[in-house]
Amino acid sequence: MGIVEPRTVSRRSMRSLTKIADLSVDSLNSIVDLAERYRVQRVNGDQGDKPLSGRFVALVFEKPSLRTKVSFEVATVSLGGHPVFLSSGQIFASGANQSGRESIPDIGRNLERFCDVIVARVYNHATISTLRSVIQVPIINALCDQHHPCQAIADVLTMERLAPRGSKRLKVAYVGDGNNVATSLVQACVMRGHDVVVASPKGYEVPVEEQKVTNALRVTDEQSIGFITNPVEGVAEADIVYTDTFVSMGQEHEHAKRVAAFKGYQVDAALMAKAPSHVKFMHCLPAHRGEEVTDEVMDGPQSVVFDQAESRLHVAKAVLAWSLMA
Repeated sequence: MGIVEPRTVSRRSMRSLTKIADLSVDSLNSIVDLAERYRVQRVNGDQGDKPLSGRFVALVFEKPSLRTKVSFEVATVSLGGHPVFLSSGQIFASGANQSGRESIPDIGRNLERFCDVIVARVYNHATISTLRSVIQVPIINALCDQHHPCQAIADVLTMERLAPRGSKRLKVAYVGDGNNVATSLVQACVMRGHDVVVASPKGYEVPVEEQKVTNALRVTDEQSIGFITNPVEGVAEADIVYTDTFVSMGQEHEHAKRVAAFKGYQVDAALMAKAPSHVKFMHCLPAHRGEEVTDEVMDGPQSVVFDQAESRLHVAKAVLAWSLMA
């Protein structure tokens, strides 16, 4: 009997998700539509198809996680696949001031011989880029220092379903740190045809290069895109008010400095009152209650943060299925 060579995946057919701006509008729309289909199936108790049947998904997590870990594990199993979780204590690629046992390319080349997809939650975007350049299976960015694409797709899925105005064009106001979440959020929103404004203190804005990318992604000339410093101005006429922690993982040593810098940017009842009465509040979680948001807003009737968190599961399913589509 002849030798059967290992299955290989054509680089031209692989679908990776490294950042929002790498997606075409059609690809982003396809993922959102697929996520909505998975959401409806779950509501109806429909088990649906199993596109990951017989597939293995490596979950490489340098950073701890609740929503990302659980959503991708549940998504993989729900679609018929098998998750293989690898924490930073088991595998090392970058960050945390540790010395890696293996190089990033060697880790990737090993994992692709065992698994069909690699989901990576890492410190440095360079880790994602390096893996993408050396492996032949899809790589999904589950968070890095510059981008959080799966979160952003879950955000647009949530806001488009729950925003009450009925218009397909929403105004999304992000208040706070111009971090990875803000970058991915505004880019996904712009690609979906929405208006966006980010209000951040000086020195904590969305990086200028990412602002340029965001402006280049607009799908109509009428779209409004703003990067400002005044949070009250930002939330005026907003359909969605969104914030994130002022102190992300790895920035704990800057806590006092950041809390002082973001004074006046807390999303509280007074700020929400500057927005229209139909406005919804969103937060990617975990929330530092009493810092970037108050309990009154987090637990109030305008908050959709846990619907937003649930959307992570539907998007994890959609991204995994999309990544393996021929």
